[in-house]
Amino acid sequence: MNRADRLANTLLFVVAALAWTAVGYVLTTVDPRDNSTVVVAGAVLLGTAVALTLAPVIWIASFVRRRIAYRGGWMRAARRAALCGLVVTLLVILRSQGALSVPMAIFVIAMPMLVEMTLSSRR
Repeated sequence: MNRADRLANTLLFVVAALAWTAVGYVLTTVDPRDNSTVVVAGAVLLGTAVALTLAPVIWIASFVRRRIAYRGGWMRAARRAALCGLVVTLLVILRSQGALSVPMAIFVIAMPMLVEMTLSSRR
């Protein structure tokens, strides 16, 4: 792990901490029953916080497993974290609209998994 990787990990964790602080502020001060845009903003903020937290964790997990930082590792970690953040955002929005059901949740979780399997396959 070189200096740039350590700096990127630290920076992402700091930005993630700020995002989680913003999530805490929104959850404690804003009532989603008053305005529907608050629900969407909160869902996007929560998804962003999850993605920013998972990106360095996924990269570190792949680094620890292989003991070497491969080219494209950061992009792969960012893609996987973004897909997780998108899943969280969609689940929150569906739950707030009363449209979340078990089949819908399975679909929302399975589709990014299929996307990742397709993008990760090497031929």
